[in-house]
Amino acid sequence: MKIKNFAMLAGVAGMLAACGGSTIVEPADLNEQRVFFAFDSSEISDEARDNLLGQALYMKNHEDVKIQIAGNCDERGSTEYNLALGARRANAAKEVLVNDGIDSARISTISYGKERPLVQGTGEEVWKWNRNATTTVK
Repeated sequence: MKIKNFAMLAGVAGMLAACGGSTIVEPADLNEQRVFFAFDSSEISDEARDNLLGQALYMKNHEDVKIQIAGNCDERGSTEYNLALGARRANAAKEVLVNDGIDSARISTISYGKERPLVQGTGEEVWKWNRNATTTVK
């Protein structure tokens, strides 16, 4: 009976592993690390959270590193609206790092709104890349 229960538990564990789960990977460098956002949103996706937790791991292993997170938007919307949305994106990314134990004094934020697009052009295939928060080492 015990072997049967163990086999069942092993099967459940295998199914859970196959369902995905998070993948936290420490990047080799924090410069130009980006997390992306949905249209008109500053909500951190699961993929973005994993990326940010990898950045937090890097910062834990490199305690002298300070960073800046820049919030960016696509070209739609007014300058003022996009500056505010970019700030919310940068702060949402910072919050993940701080909640994972990184001292907030090591992280500054800035919003560029729609003024510094990663990719030039128009349309969703371009806009999806411009909706981001970009980390750079200071």
